[in-house]
Amino acid sequence: MATLTPEQRKLFEDKNLVNVATLGKDGTPRSTAIWVDLDGDDVLLNGPMSRAWMQNLKRDPHVALNVFDRTNIYQQVNLLGEVVNITSEGGEEHIDKLSMKYGGRLYPDHRPDDPRFIARVRITKVIGR
Repeated sequence: MATLTPEQRKLFEDKNLVNVATLGKDGTPRSTAIWVDLDGDDVLLNGPMSRAWMQNLKRDPHVALNVFDRTNIYQQVNLLGEVVNITSEGGEEHIDKLSMKYGGRLYPDHRPDDPRFIARVRITKVIGR
């Protein structure tokens, strides 16, 4: 398990979008920009299972993450990791927390027919600048 420096943590704690790279069923790469959160040294991703990137993580837990400072794109960090857990427990509350962080309001589009899941990523390698 790898850990983040305080400077690297700050990139994830600020309102910076994170690119999540996964592999599709056919082996092709997919990259999606999302909101994220940290829990200790783990990165928490949030999305409905209807999204291809979440289905990809459920099938293949290997993931690459890239975050860069929205005010200085040359300040960035890249991570490799593995999803160690995917759960719907707390998913709706977590997307509200992320929405407050990134947009200053509760998440406006809760869908009971497409609930939110939290994917916990354990960092295996940090590649920073």
